[in-house]
Formats: sequence, structure tokens, C-alpha cells
Amino acid sequence: MSGRISAHIISQDEEAFEPATLVQLLRWRATHQPERLAHTFLLDGETIEASLTYSELDRQARAIAALLQTFVSGGERVLLLYPPGLEFIAAFFGCLYAGAVAVPAYPPRRNRNLLRLQSIVADAQATVALTTAPTLAKVVPLFSANPYLQPLRWLATEETAKEAGSDWQEPAIASDSLAFLQYTSGSTGTPKGVMLTHDNLLCNAALVYRSVEHTPADKYVSWLPTFHDMGFMAGILQPLYGGIPSILMSPASFLQRPLRWLQAVSRYRATTSGGPNFAFDLCARKIKPEERAELDLSNWTVAFNGAEPIQGETLERFAKAFESCGFRRETFYPCYGLAEATLMVSGGRKSAPPLIKTIDAKALELHRLVNAPSGDEGARPLVGCGHSMPGQPVVIAHTETMTECAPGEVGEIWVAGRSVAQGYWNNAGETERTFKAHLAETGVGPFLRTGDLGFLDDGELFVTGRLKDLIVIRGLNHYPQDIELTVEAAHKGLRPGCGAAFSIEAADEERLVIVQEVNHRQPDLDSLVEIICQAVAEEHELQVYGVSLLRPGAIPKTSSGKIQRHACRAGFLERSLDTLLDWRADIESERENLQATAATRDIVFNREAIEAWLVNRLAERLRIDGSKIDVDQPLARFNIDSLMATELMYDIEASLGITLPMVSFLQDFSISQLAAQALKSLSSAPSAGAVAAQSQEAVAEQPLSRGQQALWFLRQLAPDSAAYHLATSARILSEVDAPALRRAFQ
Repeated sequence: MSGRISAHIISQDEEAFEPATLVQLLRWRATHQPERLAHTFLLDGETIEASLTYSELDRQARAIAALLQTFVSGGERVLLLYPPGLEFIAAFFGCLYAGAVAVPAYPPRRNRNLLRLQSIVADAQATVALTTAPTLAKVVPLFSANPYLQPLRWLATEETAKEAGSDWQEPAIASDSLAFLQYTSGSTGTPKGVMLTHDNLLCNAALVYRSVEHTPADKYVSWLPTFHDMGFMAGILQPLYGGIPSILMSPASFLQRPLRWLQAVSRYRATTSGGPNFAFDLCARKIKPEERAELDLSNWTVAFNGAEPIQGETLERFAKAFESCGFRRETFYPCYGLAEATLMVSGGRKSAPPLIKTIDAKALELHRLVNAPSGDEGARPLVGCGHSMPGQPVVIAHTETMTECAPGEVGEIWVAGRSVAQGYWNNAGETERTFKAHLAETGVGPFLRTGDLGFLDDGELFVTGRLKDLIVIRGLNHYPQDIELTVEAAHKGLRPGCGAAFSIEAADEERLVIVQEVNHRQPDLDSLVEIICQAVAEEHELQVYGVSLLRPGAIPKTSSGKIQRHACRAGFLERSLDTLLDWRADIESERENLQATAATRDIVFNREAIEAWLVNRLAERLRIDGSKIDVDQPLARFNIDSLMATELMYDIEASLGITLPMVSFLQDFSISQLAAQALKSLSSAPSAGAVAAQSQEAVAEQPLSRGQQALWFLRQLAPDSAAYHLATSARILSEVDAPALRRAFQ
């Protein structure tokens, strides 16, 4: 359903060549540009360890392929287990030169990683593994006792790569031959092998080359892991495709000292480099002014940002921090992609500043787009990820009806084209669900269902969140990354980019949980829980059910550095996380205390006592210090949601044996005003004790959660009203609506 994108390579002498496979591409470069530098690896992110020209890479690939061809036949899968370095690149092309299918993975550092590696080996049905001699000495003892990994034939490739490769036989492969299996990160469950052909890879490389306007005069710098889609394309394939030298370093070198990345960009006069949003944020926060003075980033023309939500604040902070180094804001290149589409789906225009659109966050929760002025309360800035690539159509679709969304609607991002992979290896069911979508009204397709949510605005793609990670509480959608940003910004003792927000079911309701790493200098953990709960309540009108504070480096992440929300959720439920503090609201105890309070009626009936009791109840619910609650401030100041308001109302009714009109909460009462109204109701109640007893009996008869009990109470107060509309009605505070609300709830 898309036109063919030519994959021409233009050399410096303007000779045109269109390779059908990556083997043809590297062979062409080795023949026509043998001494051109292909890759350089910086040992510690600063000093050169090794370099490869195209002729050297070709020779090493042929030597490894000749060895492989004695063990495997065409199409067999070969595991690649390499630390960062040039050995991985030679082994990868050695697999392709042998007609085998490469299966990159990262050497396990802990025993727990063996499960993921075991699942990859079992799924790919690999029989041979390539690695380095030092890595082999470390991993073989780990595998010797594992029946799933023990049968692998292990080959160390350093010595082999020095051979000439004269016994190599060129494989019978074509553009549609499988090149490698890119296993997904595992954030959403068991790893799945994305099947990428030579044509998928060359097509996406051609799209990227044209989109960022590359020439052979460009230079790449990359610290990204090469066994993942972005690192592979940015550090290996795209430079090879364009005849562009690439300077590589390990991810650890960058993370240990972010300055090394920008030093390499400066030293080697790189024009293209980038990474996920957190990398730019880390540089802006960690690199000191005196260190910036030594950098020259004026040659940097493409600073790609993708693979995770792009934050406009990060872009602004980085641009301002490094403006004195020659960095220009228009150098930023926001983009969107995923392994299932080889890599890149959409990207901006080179030399154009990022496009930022500010929308109403509340409307977005309902999958609607409402523009909001920048700086307004509740406004959420979104960074555009550019337009779709030529021949690679993108549509936004309703996930339930499989129909195309109207303009101004949020839906799932679907993409088609030659870059879309062939499916998941050995998983026909998941391939059908993910790669074979068709629009119901037109039958157009097939499309890849990305699992990401977004919208198109005048052709610009905006990504709003992950479909599977959405937190749905009381019928409203909450994006976990928004909550995670709120948490990490709440206190300097919380590590940025090291938190996860998700929901679990507790006491028959969906409830919010936060898992968050703390800094090495551990602050008061109890106060951190309080701060987190208050920040989430204020920013998102959500109550936090549980908080797990973890040691630095303890949060589950994929090998590419992404937070594994599903693993965090499983660890929280199983209590298997490496926690410093694990706090959970005791729902059952709170319910028992509430009923006991209703039975004993131990509250002194005066205004001051009722105020103090209300402050205590609100502080418990919001997990904040009661001294911070001003009794004369409206309840809206604390951003309590409608359900919390009804629960607080139920506390008052059950404990004091009175009935309050719901309009009290809709009119934005303060605690002081509520206490006054409660005292007034007490003085006029015919039999407070009888009402309390009746209320407690009703609670005992209903096998309901506390939220359901609160709604049941509201139903008794206004039997003709629709409790379904409570969440919407409770947010209406205008005097225009007050009369109607009084009639509905009184």
C-alpha cells in the first residue's frame, strides 16, 4: 500500500548503487572505499581503543562467517552476546555473511537476567552463540547448570576475526531474507523476536538518510547500546548506509560521566548524535558550567530525541545550558519509532525548532484535544515528533471500533510501509493481532498497531502515552509518565527517571502505586512518602495507595534502560522489590476504625473538635502533615477528587450520625465551614445515635468497598439522582449550576 523507496547510495564520485542486502552494502563499501573509517570505539568514553575501516570490517565478517558456515546452515539463528565494542559489529555482519540470522542480546550480569536470556534462546531456537573470550569465561559457568542454555555451542571470535576468511562462501540471500531478530525490551511481558529483513533495514536507513539530510561529510557519535533498535540503527547501520564515520562508546561510560558524550561530540566535530530524553536531562543537570566552557557543539546539526516521552522542559533546559557552547535549539530532532517498524516512523524537519503544543490535561484523559494557553493550570505541553516518512502512512485509530479517529481525537498510532517488520518470530497469534490491522470502514491495511497513543495535528504526530500502561481509575485515564514526572520533581532525594506509576486492584477498586528510587544519601523516608502522596494529590487528584522506596539502581529496567512498569507491579504485589520502605494504606483497618468510631461516637460535639477531627481524616487520606492544612482554605485547595469528597462526607455521617447535603462539597466549603454545618445538623438531628446505628447496619449489610459505600450513601440521600454522573458533577462549582445541583442532591 506504499510506493517503493529507492535505496541508492551515492559515493563521493557520484557512482550510484542500490544494494538488495546488507552484505552487498558492506561489500560495496569495502571494494570502493576500503580505507574509509567505518567505526571507532572509545574505551572509557575518552580514549580510542580500536577502529575499523570498511575493508577491515569486511575481512573480519568473512572470517567469522567462514567459521559459522561449518556449524550452521542458511536461516539458522545465532546468539550474539557481546559487551560494547567493535567485536559485536564484526560478529553481526559475520552472521549475515554466513546467511544466518543474528540474535543480539546483552551478557547477563546477574543471575536474574538468565530468565530473559533463556526465553530468547528458547524462542529463537539458537544453537550457536558468539562472544568474546573474556565474556565466555564469565558466562559459561552461569550456563553450565541451566538445561536450556547448556546445549549452546560457544565460539569466541577475536582470534577468528584476524583470519583472512578465504574459505567464505557468499550466501544465497535476497532482500526479503531474514537478517536478524530484534527482541523487544520485555517491558510488557515475555520478549518477542521482531523479524527484520534486509529490505526492512535498508528501507528505514534510506528514509532516515533523507529525512535528516545526511551526506558522507557527516559524523556520528553514539553511546546507545548497539544490540537495541536505536543504538543499532544510529551507531551501526545508518553510518554504514551513508558512508559516515561513527564514534562509539559504552552506555556505562556515558552514565558514569555524561560529559563524555558531549566531549566526544565536540572533539570529533560530530554532526549527528542523540538518545532518549533522559540523556539530555542528565547532561543539563550534571555538567558543570566550567565543564561546558570547554565544549564546542556548533557542528551538531541533528540531536535526535526519541524512544521515550519527550519533555519540552528538557529541551529548553538543555538548549539554555549549552547555548554558550554553540548548541542551537533547532538542532533538536524529535522523532518517534519502535523496533516493530525497524526504527523510525516519524521525524521533524532538519533545522526547524521543535513544535510544542499545549493542551488541556483533563480533556486528554478523556481522549479529547482542547488547546490550553501555556502556563495555565492543568495545561500539558506536548512535543511533536514530526511527520510520517514518505511511503510510510500513519493513521490514528479507535482501539475498539478499529475505525480512523476524527481530527482532534486521541487514538492508537498505526503505521504501514516497507519498514514495518514481518511479525514476531514463531508467534502467529501475536503477529496477527499486532501487524495485521485493517480499518473497519475501508478495509485499508495491513497496519502495525504500535500500542502507543497519540494524535495528528496538521500532519504532525504527537505521542501522548502507552496504551497498555494507561492507568484507569474511576473511569478516567491517567498517563503514568505524567505521574512519574510529578513524583521525581517533588523532592531532590528522589532519583529522576527512576520511578514507576501503575495501578493494582485492592479492596475491589483500582488504586495507584508508586515505586521510586531514592538517592544514595537517604533522606527521611517517611517524609518522602508524605511528599509523594501530597504531590500526586495536588497535581492529579489521585490518592496513592502504596509507595515503595528503593535503593539506587534497584528499580527493574530493560537492558536499554527503560523502566519495566509491569515488573515493578509484579514486584510490588509479590513484595520482592529491593525496598528501603514499603508503605501501603491499610484499607481494612481504616474501615474497621471508621465503623468503631461510628459505634462509640467518641467525638466531642463542638466546632473546634469537629474541625480537628476533619483535619485528621483529611491528612490521613492525603498522607500529609495535618499542621499543613488550613481549616479556612477551600477543600479544592487540596485537590481532593469527587470520590474522596464523598468518602469524607461518609466519615462525617457515619461518625456523627447526621446527614449532610452533597451541595456542601460542591460549593467549595472549607473545613471550618463543614464543621459549622455539621454542628448545626447535630443540634437539629432528632436522634443522632439512631441514625449512626442505622448507618452502621447498612454498611454491614453491603459487601462493598469504601468508595462504593460512599456512593451508596449518596444514593440514599438522592435516590432519583444518577450516581454515574458524580465524578463530573462534583467538579462543577459555579453558582449557575448550584440550584440544579441542590435539587439533585437534597
